[in-house]
Amino acid sequence: MYADTGTDAETVRRILQDKGDTWAVVGLSNNESRTAYGVAAVLQRFGKRIVPVHPKAERVHGEEGYASLADIPFPVDVVDVFVNSELAGAVADEAVAVGAKAVWFQLGVIDDAAYERTRAAGLDMVMDHCPAIEIPLLDR
Repeated sequence: MYADTGTDAETVRRILQDKGDTWAVVGLSNNESRTAYGVAAVLQRFGKRIVPVHPKAERVHGEEGYASLADIPFPVDVVDVFVNSELAGAVADEAVAVGAKAVWFQLGVIDDAAYERTRAAGLDMVMDHCPAIEIPLLDR
């Protein structure tokens, strides 16, 4: 079982409403069949600025892409992680290094050690949730 403390409703709400509107989406490319593509579009519809992060550094949904978090020349507020659990911890560590305020691991992305390191660094974190599912529920 994984640490459930990052999945509470208050942390989800705080990240979506209070942590800022610039979201680096790690794993986002122009592949429309990938979940990251659709989730990024939902985030944009709800007023978030998405920043594609993918080795191809493609422009996606009209936004310039970058090969890594370190390549982004401006601050990001939230790092939304669409890589598998084995790679996600390194992305969380990069998020801490670039000064992000929060890390969001998508559905199925779980790394307890990364969760503990990220929280110890002072960032909010959610694991195994999807912001495209959660953000429409905020007004309820």
